[in-house]
Amino acid sequence: HTATLLQDGRVFLTGGESDSGELASADLYDPATRASTATGKMLAARSEHTATLLLNGQVLVAGGANGAANLNYASAELFDPSRRTFSATGSMAAPRYGHTAVLLSSGKVLVVGGATDSGVVVSSAELYDPATGTFTKTDSMTGPRYGHTATLLADGKTLIAGGRDSFSSTTYLRCAELYE
Repeated sequence: HTATLLQDGRVFLTGGESDSGELASADLYDPATRASTATGKMLAARSEHTATLLLNGQVLVAGGANGAANLNYASAELFDPSRRTFSATGSMAAPRYGHTAVLLSSGKVLVVGGATDSGVVVSSAELYDPATGTFTKTDSMTGPRYGHTATLLADGKTLIAGGRDSFSSTTYLRCAELYE
């Protein structure tokens, strides 16, 4: 599942897996009351997706997998915390799961790496523009990565580090690269 800190201090929890398969459920956790409240369902049950807080307070939920249904998603949806609703937005160029997503200082979201619906680890990257609700391809990484991290640095660059370059690999990458 994912856990995303909202602008009002609550935490948005969504998706993941249970004994019966992937979940579409979503909850809002309030640290002041230490209580979690159900807040609707995503349009698709997902795990290994990303959930990124946008500058406008909405959350972009992108990609992911549903192993029980043998599906991987290129689709994305927006969660509006004030209305507690989900709505569809643009789709990525290809399905991906196990990827990372980072909010850039421009307000766009960098989605990078992960695996495709055929289980191939990829180096491709896309940018989501909240103003248009669309994804566009951007420069790829130097090599494929799955299970890596991506961190926005103070200078506006994104550090992409670690992960694996294939599912058959038992070793993890010891290299990093920068996205500008």
